[in-house]
Amino acid sequence: MANLTFTLESGRRVGITTLGDPSADRLVVFCHSAPGSSNFDPDPGVSSTRDVHIIAIDRPGYGSSDPLPFGTAPSIPRYADDIAEYLATVRREESELGVVRPRTVGIAGWSAGGRVALAFAARHPELVDRVAIIATPAPNEHVQWIDPQLQAESDRLAKLPPDTALDQLAPMLQPQADAVKAATDDADVPLDLLGDTGVDAEVLRLPGARDRLARMVRDAFRQGPRGVAADILSYTAHPWGFDVGDVAAKTLIVAGRGDAIAGSAHASWYQKSLPDARMEMFPGAGHLVVIPAWERVLSHLAPGTLRD
Repeated sequence: MANLTFTLESGRRVGITTLGDPSADRLVVFCHSAPGSSNFDPDPGVSSTRDVHIIAIDRPGYGSSDPLPFGTAPSIPRYADDIAEYLATVRREESELGVVRPRTVGIAGWSAGGRVALAFAARHPELVDRVAIIATPAPNEHVQWIDPQLQAESDRLAKLPPDTALDQLAPMLQPQADAVKAATDDADVPLDLLGDTGVDAEVLRLPGARDRLARMVRDAFRQGPRGVAADILSYTAHPWGFDVGDVAAKTLIVAGRGDAIAGSAHASWYQKSLPDARMEMFPGAGHLVVIPAWERVLSHLAPGTLRD
Protein backbone atom coordinates (compact mmCIF):
# COMPACT_ATOMS: atom_id res chain seq x y z
CA MET A 1 0.00 0.00 0.00
CA ALA A 2 0.96 3.64 -0.45
CA ASN A 3 2.61 5.16 2.61
CA LEU A 4 0.54 8.36 2.57
CA THR A 5 -2.51 9.89 0.91
CA PHE A 6 -3.14 13.33 -0.55
CA THR A 7 -6.48 15.00 -1.21
CA LEU A 8 -6.71 16.95 -4.45
CA GLU A 9 -8.66 20.21 -4.66
CA SER A 10 -11.47 18.23 -6.30
CA GLY A 11 -11.78 16.13 -3.13
CA ARG A 12 -10.45 13.00 -4.80
CA ARG A 13 -7.86 11.18 -2.70
CA VAL A 14 -4.68 9.75 -4.22
CA GLY A 15 -2.18 7.30 -2.74
CA ILE A 16 1.46 8.38 -2.63
CA THR A 17 4.55 6.24 -2.08
CA THR A 18 7.83 7.97 -1.31
CA LEU A 19 11.26 6.40 -1.58
CA GLY A 20 14.83 7.50 -1.10
CA ASP A 21 15.99 10.49 0.93
CA PRO A 22 13.11 12.89 1.75
CA SER A 23 15.61 15.70 2.31
CA ALA A 24 17.33 15.31 -1.08
CA ASP A 25 17.16 18.29 -3.43
CA ARG A 26 16.48 16.21 -6.51
CA LEU A 27 12.93 14.94 -6.97
CA VAL A 28 12.17 12.03 -9.28
CA VAL A 29 8.58 11.03 -10.11
CA PHE A 30 7.83 7.44 -11.15
CA CYS A 31 4.62 6.57 -13.03
CA HIS A 32 3.59 2.93 -12.69
CA SER A 33 2.49 0.38 -15.27
CA ALA A 34 -1.03 -0.85 -16.07
CA PRO A 35 -1.92 -2.75 -13.99
CA GLY A 36 0.27 -1.25 -11.30
CA SER A 37 0.53 0.90 -8.22
CA SER A 38 2.89 3.30 -6.52
CA ASN A 39 4.37 0.75 -4.11
CA PHE A 40 6.85 -0.64 -6.66
CA ASP A 41 10.55 0.20 -6.48
CA PRO A 42 12.24 -1.27 -9.58
CA ASP A 43 15.52 -1.81 -7.72
CA PRO A 44 15.78 -0.68 -4.07
CA GLY A 45 19.54 -1.24 -4.05
CA VAL A 46 19.94 1.19 -6.94
CA SER A 47 17.40 3.70 -5.58
CA SER A 48 19.31 3.91 -2.31
CA THR A 49 22.59 4.76 -4.04
CA ARG A 50 21.27 8.08 -5.37
CA ASP A 51 20.77 11.30 -3.44
CA VAL A 52 17.16 11.58 -4.66
CA HIS A 53 13.63 11.66 -3.30
CA ILE A 54 11.40 9.39 -5.41
CA ILE A 55 7.64 9.99 -5.53
CA ALA A 56 5.04 7.69 -7.07
CA ILE A 57 1.26 8.22 -7.26
CA ASP A 58 -1.48 5.60 -7.62
CA ARG A 59 -3.65 6.43 -10.61
CA PRO A 60 -7.44 6.43 -10.01
CA GLY A 61 -8.86 3.09 -8.87
CA TYR A 62 -5.46 1.57 -8.13
CA GLY A 63 -3.91 0.97 -4.73
CA SER A 64 -4.97 3.70 -2.31
CA SER A 65 -6.39 6.16 -4.89
CA ASP A 66 -10.09 6.86 -5.22
CA PRO A 67 -11.72 5.97 -8.53
CA LEU A 68 -12.68 8.79 -10.86
CA PRO A 69 -15.90 10.59 -9.93
CA PHE A 70 -19.15 9.72 -11.70
CA GLY A 71 -19.26 11.00 -15.25
CA THR A 72 -15.51 11.62 -15.54
CA ALA A 73 -13.76 10.13 -18.54
CA PRO A 74 -10.36 8.51 -17.92
CA SER A 75 -7.68 10.80 -19.28
CA ILE A 76 -3.89 10.71 -19.55
CA PRO A 77 -3.66 14.52 -19.12
CA ARG A 78 -5.79 14.32 -15.97
CA TYR A 79 -3.36 11.82 -14.46
CA ALA A 80 -0.45 14.12 -15.35
CA ASP A 81 -2.22 17.11 -13.80
CA ASP A 82 -2.73 15.15 -10.56
CA ILE A 83 1.07 14.91 -10.32
CA ALA A 84 1.48 18.63 -10.99
CA GLU A 85 -1.09 19.53 -8.31
CA TYR A 86 0.60 17.32 -5.74
CA LEU A 87 4.03 18.78 -6.49
CA ALA A 88 2.69 22.34 -6.28
CA THR A 89 1.16 21.66 -2.87
CA VAL A 90 4.30 19.98 -1.55
CA ARG A 91 6.45 22.88 -2.73
CA ARG A 92 4.13 25.42 -1.13
CA GLU A 93 4.12 23.58 2.19
CA GLU A 94 7.89 23.08 2.12
CA SER A 95 8.45 26.75 1.31
CA GLU A 96 6.44 27.73 4.38
CA LEU A 97 8.86 25.58 6.40
CA GLY A 98 11.90 27.16 4.77
CA VAL A 99 12.67 24.16 2.54
CA VAL A 100 13.56 25.16 -1.02
CA ARG A 101 14.16 22.59 -3.76
CA PRO A 102 14.92 23.12 -7.46
CA ARG A 103 11.70 23.75 -9.36
CA THR A 104 12.25 21.10 -12.01
CA VAL A 105 12.05 17.34 -11.52
CA GLY A 106 12.90 14.20 -13.43
CA ILE A 107 10.00 11.93 -14.35
CA ALA A 108 9.95 8.29 -15.47
CA GLY A 109 7.13 6.09 -16.64
CA TRP A 110 7.04 2.34 -17.16
CA SER A 111 4.74 0.92 -19.86
CA ALA A 112 1.42 2.83 -19.64
CA GLY A 113 3.08 5.14 -17.12
CA GLY A 114 5.36 6.40 -19.87
CA ARG A 115 2.42 8.16 -21.51
CA VAL A 116 1.64 9.92 -18.24
CA ALA A 117 5.27 11.00 -17.88
CA LEU A 118 5.25 12.42 -21.42
CA ALA A 119 1.92 14.18 -20.83
CA PHE A 120 3.33 15.74 -17.67
CA ALA A 121 6.38 17.00 -19.58
CA ALA A 122 4.25 18.32 -22.45
CA ARG A 123 1.68 20.09 -20.25
CA HIS A 124 4.02 21.33 -17.51
CA PRO A 125 7.34 22.05 -19.24
CA GLU A 126 8.36 24.47 -16.49
CA LEU A 127 8.31 21.61 -13.96
CA VAL A 128 10.44 18.99 -15.69
CA ASP A 129 13.92 18.89 -17.20
CA ARG A 130 14.44 15.16 -17.86
CA VAL A 131 12.13 12.30 -18.83
CA ALA A 132 12.58 8.55 -19.15
CA ILE A 133 10.04 6.25 -20.77
CA ILE A 134 10.51 2.53 -20.26
CA ALA A 135 8.82 -0.15 -22.42
CA THR A 136 6.09 2.30 -23.42
CA PRO A 137 3.95 1.35 -26.44
CA ALA A 138 3.59 3.98 -29.15
CA PRO A 139 0.16 5.11 -30.37
CA ASN A 140 -1.56 2.17 -32.02
CA GLU A 141 -2.25 4.16 -35.19
CA HIS A 142 1.51 4.62 -35.70
CA VAL A 143 2.83 1.26 -34.45
CA GLN A 144 0.07 -1.33 -34.33
CA TRP A 145 0.24 -3.46 -31.19
CA ILE A 146 -3.38 -3.79 -30.07
CA ASP A 147 -5.36 -6.72 -31.44
CA PRO A 148 -7.84 -5.34 -34.02
CA GLN A 149 -10.79 -6.96 -32.24
CA LEU A 150 -9.76 -5.36 -28.95
CA GLN A 151 -9.34 -1.98 -30.65
CA ALA A 152 -12.78 -2.36 -32.22
CA GLU A 153 -14.19 -3.00 -28.75
CA SER A 154 -12.42 0.09 -27.42
CA ASP A 155 -13.86 2.12 -30.29
CA ARG A 156 -17.32 0.89 -29.33
CA LEU A 157 -16.80 1.77 -25.67
CA ALA A 158 -15.58 5.25 -26.66
CA LYS A 159 -19.08 6.09 -27.89
CA LEU A 160 -20.64 5.34 -24.49
CA PRO A 161 -20.87 7.58 -21.40
CA PRO A 162 -17.71 7.17 -19.27
CA ASP A 163 -19.37 5.22 -16.47
CA THR A 164 -21.19 2.93 -18.87
CA ALA A 165 -17.92 2.18 -20.63
CA LEU A 166 -16.22 1.40 -17.32
CA ASP A 167 -19.17 -0.73 -16.19
CA GLN A 168 -18.87 -2.80 -19.36
CA LEU A 169 -15.09 -3.12 -19.50
CA ALA A 170 -14.40 -3.84 -15.82
CA PRO A 171 -16.29 -7.20 -15.78
CA MET A 172 -14.22 -8.32 -18.79
CA LEU A 173 -11.11 -7.81 -16.62
CA GLN A 174 -12.58 -9.41 -13.51
CA PRO A 175 -10.90 -12.78 -14.26
CA GLN A 176 -7.54 -11.01 -13.92
CA ALA A 177 -8.51 -9.65 -10.51
CA ASP A 178 -9.81 -13.09 -9.50
CA ALA A 179 -6.56 -14.78 -10.54
CA VAL A 180 -4.52 -12.32 -8.47
CA LYS A 181 -6.79 -12.74 -5.46
CA ALA A 182 -6.60 -16.54 -5.73
CA ALA A 183 -2.78 -16.54 -5.60
CA THR A 184 -1.81 -17.88 -2.19
CA ASP A 185 1.86 -16.99 -2.61
CA ASP A 186 3.69 -14.21 -4.43
CA ALA A 187 5.22 -16.86 -6.69
CA ASP A 188 1.68 -17.66 -7.91
CA VAL A 189 0.72 -14.09 -8.86
CA PRO A 190 0.31 -14.06 -12.67
CA LEU A 191 3.02 -11.73 -13.95
CA ASP A 192 1.89 -12.19 -17.54
CA LEU A 193 -0.47 -9.33 -16.62
CA LEU A 194 2.66 -7.16 -16.74
CA GLY A 195 3.81 -8.49 -20.09
CA ASP A 196 6.07 -11.29 -18.85
CA THR A 197 6.36 -13.77 -21.71
CA GLY A 198 9.30 -15.80 -20.43
CA VAL A 199 11.90 -13.51 -21.98
CA ASP A 200 12.41 -11.91 -18.57
CA ALA A 201 13.33 -15.14 -16.79
CA GLU A 202 16.76 -13.78 -15.87
CA VAL A 203 15.21 -10.52 -14.66
CA LEU A 204 12.83 -12.41 -12.39
CA ARG A 205 15.76 -14.27 -10.87
CA LEU A 206 17.24 -11.01 -9.62
CA PRO A 207 16.98 -10.67 -5.80
CA GLY A 208 13.46 -9.70 -4.75
CA ALA A 209 12.28 -8.90 -8.28
CA ARG A 210 9.36 -11.32 -8.44
CA ASP A 211 8.20 -10.46 -4.91
CA ARG A 212 8.20 -6.71 -5.61
CA LEU A 213 6.26 -7.17 -8.83
CA ALA A 214 3.77 -9.52 -7.18
CA ARG A 215 3.12 -7.07 -4.34
CA MET A 216 2.49 -4.32 -6.88
CA VAL A 217 0.03 -6.46 -8.84
CA ARG A 218 -1.84 -7.37 -5.65
CA ASP A 219 -2.08 -3.69 -4.75
CA ALA A 220 -3.18 -2.81 -8.27
CA PHE A 221 -6.26 -5.03 -7.97
CA ARG A 222 -7.01 -4.27 -4.32
CA GLN A 223 -10.12 -2.31 -5.39
CA GLY A 224 -10.95 -4.69 -8.23
CA PRO A 225 -10.40 -4.20 -11.97
CA ARG A 226 -11.73 -0.65 -12.43
CA GLY A 227 -8.30 0.95 -12.13
CA VAL A 228 -6.86 -0.99 -15.04
CA ALA A 229 -10.13 -0.58 -16.96
CA ALA A 230 -9.88 3.19 -16.63
CA ASP A 231 -6.24 3.08 -17.71
CA ILE A 232 -7.07 1.04 -20.81
CA LEU A 233 -9.86 3.41 -21.82
CA SER A 234 -7.58 6.41 -21.37
CA TYR A 235 -5.23 5.30 -24.12
CA THR A 236 -7.28 3.02 -26.40
CA ALA A 237 -10.76 4.57 -26.45
CA HIS A 238 -9.79 8.24 -26.50
CA PRO A 239 -7.10 10.45 -28.04
CA TRP A 240 -4.09 10.80 -25.78
CA GLY A 241 -4.82 14.50 -25.28
CA PHE A 242 -1.32 15.86 -25.79
CA ASP A 243 1.33 16.11 -28.50
CA VAL A 244 4.49 14.07 -27.96
CA GLY A 245 6.32 16.69 -30.01
CA ASP A 246 5.67 19.26 -27.26
CA VAL A 247 8.01 17.43 -24.88
CA ALA A 248 11.08 19.68 -24.76
CA ALA A 249 12.84 17.89 -21.89
CA LYS A 250 15.81 15.62 -22.57
CA THR A 251 14.28 12.16 -22.88
CA LEU A 252 15.72 8.66 -22.49
CA ILE A 253 13.80 5.88 -24.27
CA VAL A 254 14.43 2.40 -22.85
CA ALA A 255 13.17 -0.87 -24.27
CA GLY A 256 14.00 -4.56 -23.96
CA ARG A 257 15.21 -6.29 -27.11
CA GLY A 258 12.90 -9.20 -26.34
CA ASP A 259 9.81 -7.11 -25.57
CA ALA A 260 6.89 -8.44 -27.62
CA ILE A 261 4.68 -5.52 -26.51
CA ALA A 262 6.81 -2.40 -26.86
CA GLY A 263 10.09 -3.30 -28.51
CA SER A 264 12.36 -1.52 -30.97
CA ALA A 265 9.64 -0.32 -33.37
CA HIS A 266 7.97 1.57 -30.53
CA ALA A 267 11.22 2.98 -29.19
CA SER A 268 12.19 4.11 -32.70
CA TRP A 269 8.88 5.89 -33.17
CA TYR A 270 9.41 7.85 -29.96
CA GLN A 271 12.98 8.70 -30.91
CA LYS A 272 11.76 10.19 -34.21
CA SER A 273 8.82 11.98 -32.58
CA LEU A 274 10.50 13.55 -29.55
CA PRO A 275 12.64 16.67 -30.07
CA ASP A 276 15.51 15.63 -27.77
CA ALA A 277 15.63 11.88 -27.27
CA ARG A 278 18.09 9.02 -26.97
CA MET A 279 17.06 5.37 -27.44
CA GLU A 280 18.73 2.49 -25.59
CA MET A 281 17.86 -1.19 -26.07
CA PHE A 282 18.59 -3.73 -23.33
CA PRO A 283 19.51 -7.28 -24.37
CA GLY A 284 18.12 -10.20 -22.40
CA ALA A 285 15.05 -8.24 -21.25
CA GLY A 286 11.44 -7.96 -22.28
CA HIS A 287 8.63 -5.81 -20.87
CA LEU A 288 10.11 -6.04 -17.37
CA VAL A 289 13.17 -4.12 -18.54
CA VAL A 290 12.41 -1.45 -15.92
CA ILE A 291 14.28 -3.56 -13.34
CA PRO A 292 17.67 -4.01 -15.05
CA ALA A 293 17.43 -0.53 -16.57
CA TRP A 294 16.65 1.33 -13.34
CA GLU A 295 20.25 2.34 -12.67
CA ARG A 296 20.53 3.81 -16.18
CA VAL A 297 17.18 5.56 -15.76
CA LEU A 298 18.18 7.22 -12.49
CA SER A 299 21.57 8.23 -13.89
CA HIS A 300 19.66 10.06 -16.65
CA LEU A 301 16.98 11.61 -14.44
CA ALA A 302 19.27 12.58 -11.59
CA PRO A 303 22.81 13.03 -12.94
CA GLY A 304 25.49 13.76 -10.36
CA THR A 305 23.52 12.36 -7.44
CA LEU A 306 25.42 9.11 -6.91
CA ARG A 307 26.27 8.73 -3.24
CA ASP A 308 29.92 8.28 -2.23
